[in-house]
Amino acid sequence: QVQLVESGGGLVQAGGSLRLSCAASGLTFSSYAMGWFRQAPGKEREFVAAITYSRGRSYYSDSVKGRFTISRDNAKNTVYLQMTSLKPEDTAVYYCAADLLGGGTYYQRSYDYWGQGTQVTVSS
Repeated sequence: QVQLVESGGGLVQAGGSLRLSCAASGLTFSSYAMGWFRQAPGKEREFVAAITYSRGRSYYSDSVKGRFTISRDNAKNTVYLQMTSLKPEDTAVYYCAADLLGGGTYYQRSYDYWGQGTQVTVSS
């Protein structure tokens, strides 16, 4: 049974930082590209960042480029999202997702498994 469990969310002031973690189990983690997505209240879920399964290449949405960093530790079956210079508009539920042999796409339907999400709230 595949599980993706996000952690690290919380309340932070604008300009602050958070690091999200997503621990995966029940799959061959090194064979999966991993992505982070987010959904703000009243909005559709959107792509944030992704990292490929092989060379660990990373991709970002324009809204977070330069502020967020995605990384992975295959030995720990964990993907991270380091978020800095947070803004109130970053407030959302953040989800991680796994895409078998994926290339780091922003296309949500490519992802095979999803976590339950972790809330990030940025106060102004």
